[in-house]
Amino acid sequence: MSATARPVLFVTGGSRGIGRALVEAAAIEGWDVAFTYVSQAEAAESLITELKATAPEATIKSWCLDVRDSKAVDRVADDVLGAFDRVDAVVPNAGISLNGLAYSLTDEDWSTVIDTNLTGPFYVCRAFLPELVSRRKGRILLVSSIIAAGASGQAAYATSKAGLIGLATSLAKEYGPKGITTNVVAPAYFETDMTRDTMSSGLVDYANKFCPMRRLGALDELAATMLFLISDKAGYINGETIRVSGGLDWAP
Repeated sequence: MSATARPVLFVTGGSRGIGRALVEAAAIEGWDVAFTYVSQAEAAESLITELKATAPEATIKSWCLDVRDSKAVDRVADDVLGAFDRVDAVVPNAGISLNGLAYSLTDEDWSTVIDTNLTGPFYVCRAFLPELVSRRKGRILLVSSIIAAGASGQAAYATSKAGLIGLATSLAKEYGPKGITTNVVAPAYFETDMTRDTMSSGLVDYANKFCPMRRLGALDELAATMLFLISDKAGYINGETIRVSGGLDWAP
């Protein structure tokens, strides 16, 4: 890699929400980006078109991927490495939330959330680790949530997000000696499609009332934190969970 080459970021779930905000911010800040989507092909194409105007020097490519399919993850990883020659940072961001009290959660709902939010990120990390190890440098950033501490009606989601912290600390210990850092960002409530679709008005009111900042987070604030954690400047941060919560420390 030449000194002037743009670093390459891989993001799952990049067509909307947190993933889209990160793709946009990274492209503007000098990254080339490969991202995936599971169903929103039109949104993915729209994002690429948008970035051709706002970040014309960036190379942005997208792939359709269900992260629950390990063979598909491996195929996409191979395609990405073929298209970009390397990957410098991996952010398995794709996630899903299905509300429901524990007694009413079906096997299918539980499996869908765990497989998407926890097993999927493991597949993604595993697929790219050989590349990162071969270069003896890289960044992995997992996207958890303050809900990892537990919340009513969120047993599957909370479990999946707590599991990411254990995964990250394990990878940090295994691959830190190879020059690879693995960290976690744990957001509180941000303005995204998921929060608009799944948060009750009462929970929005709670977040606005009890968060010391008296508001939901803005996605550009979260994206900036994530960009720092995958940058060279964060080279000695490893195995950490960084809360981006506005000070909110409890959820009902």
